[in-house]
Amino acid sequence: MKRLSAFFWLLMILVATIAAHEDDLFWDIDSLFDESWAETPAEEYIDEPAMSVLSTLKRRGLTVDASYEFQGGIVPGWDTAPWHFTGEEVYSWGPAVKMDSRIGLDAQVSEVFRIFTVFTFSIPGSSFSLGDFFFDYNILNTVFVRAGKYEHSWGVSPNYSFANLLARVPYGSAGGVSHIFKTDIPIGIGGFQALAVTRADLTGSMLPGWNDIGYGGKYNLAFRWADFDMGVFYQDNMALRTFLSVNTTIGNTELYNEWLAAVNIHSDKNTGFAANVGFIRDFFGSKLTVNGELFFNGEGNSYFYRPETGILEADTLPFIKGFNLAFNMIYRFSAKGSPRFFMQVLSAPAQSTAQLIPGFRLSPLSHAEVYLAVPMALGSKDGYYYTHTADPKSRPFSIMLLVTLKGSIQAGYYY
Repeated sequence: MKRLSAFFWLLMILVATIAAHEDDLFWDIDSLFDESWAETPAEEYIDEPAMSVLSTLKRRGLTVDASYEFQGGIVPGWDTAPWHFTGEEVYSWGPAVKMDSRIGLDAQVSEVFRIFTVFTFSIPGSSFSLGDFFFDYNILNTVFVRAGKYEHSWGVSPNYSFANLLARVPYGSAGGVSHIFKTDIPIGIGGFQALAVTRADLTGSMLPGWNDIGYGGKYNLAFRWADFDMGVFYQDNMALRTFLSVNTTIGNTELYNEWLAAVNIHSDKNTGFAANVGFIRDFFGSKLTVNGELFFNGEGNSYFYRPETGILEADTLPFIKGFNLAFNMIYRFSAKGSPRFFMQVLSAPAQSTAQLIPGFRLSPLSHAEVYLAVPMALGSKDGYYYTHTADPKSRPFSIMLLVTLKGSIQAGYYY
């Protein structure tokens, strides 16, 4: 126990020292800052907003993109946070091994018809799976259709995706990957979007019923001084929801604000609302990037589907009622290996619960990255973040040390 205590305090001193020098970890917090605040489809392999299709018509041909990732490390942790130790806590640890091979096929059949397919092979488990699989069709350069298996998102918050109505699922639903039929009609520098989405297991030969299909529409109005998104979405067994997102730039600061209203049109006509306000800003010549957000959730029993990530399995999670706070920062050192320190804090003050993830990332060699992360749950043992942890084994405190090798190649044939 003395050795364990000494190791714990040594780890805390190490993390504190890194933070004191304003030193990114393995929780890819870069994605919070690298994405544009404009709407971007989540999980789409090639970022091609519908309004840009007019200027990016491709020649007939086939592009093949092969990417590979090999990951190994150790992930020790406890079923109880160290500040709640009683002597009965359970310690567990073991090797973390993951290998992924991904092949993307982008077939431009004609100037108006494109098909995109992704196949993935993963170890452990020797699992072969179909990733994104969709087609794009251009109707007279006026209406742009995308349909198939892929993820798409609304809203701008990088922390609380309450405005992403497409991720909402009914109470008790297991969720699942999305299959979407979407049309985009550009209007000026904005445009209108209408879609139908289902999370029924189509790859398992399960055809969706009317209750399994959600319908929605969104209008984007873009000005030089601000960008507005307004949308509505409805599916049986869920409330009718509408949202408004606004983001703008003032000086060197990105500001965003979102509002949501939900009406239970099935029974008691009860209404709920949610809203947030947040910012993102660079300091010291973009070495330091900071994001902060305040989110209030006035809805009851609202759930969303979180797709599988490189660390966590897919899951259906509830939104936390009341006020929520988020803070993210990343510091990029000007040194060999591009070392980065990052930290994420999510908090729900009413439940006395929080999640803290400090981390460090280093690229010492070509294609190689080393990650160190310490995801931990703070506050009450009955709080949300103590039972919904960032650890792949759902432990409230763990240490993740991983080494990753990855790379990709691309080849194409064109007529």
